[in-house]
Amino acid sequence: MENVSPKSVIEVLLFIAGEPVSVSSLSKATGLNESDVRQTVNQLASEFKDRDSGILIAEIADGYQMLTVPEMSLWIKKFKNINQSNKLSQPALETLAIIAYKQPITKVEIDQLRGLNSDGAVKSLVDKHLIKIIGKKETPGRPFLYGTTKEFLQYFGLKNLSDLPPINDFLKEEAA
Repeated sequence: MENVSPKSVIEVLLFIAGEPVSVSSLSKATGLNESDVRQTVNQLASEFKDRDSGILIAEIADGYQMLTVPEMSLWIKKFKNINQSNKLSQPALETLAIIAYKQPITKVEIDQLRGLNSDGAVKSLVDKHLIKIIGKKETPGRPFLYGTTKEFLQYFGLKNLSDLPPINDFLKEEAA
């Protein structure tokens, strides 16, 4: 394992698995013999316990699995409730897609493209910091122009707007 400790590899494999992983699977993935795998897993489990971690490694169904410690259940429930409010509705997703591809864009232009009123979706997206007012259009009434934010890029794992898939990819799917 070039420049990577076997312990780190086992830790990340247990982390991403989301289910019990057998010693033989860990052995095959790491190239360690099963005895060394067991020893490494036990060492990791001890380290988690010694540092009062919110994670533990349990032996379950002939394998090992990373789990949260029972004392964290209240915090997990709180977080899940908060995180649920971060989900985007279908109208918000449609509105966000229009803004991402057509920015800077006014609310009236968004409504025209959607064929629906987008007040609620725009407010929700502003509240979630996914879009913001980036200026005013030089037309009568000087309506606000909306654009995406850094949080938008983070939310969708993009480095910049040029990483958005070409809009033609979506139009081809719709036509099919």
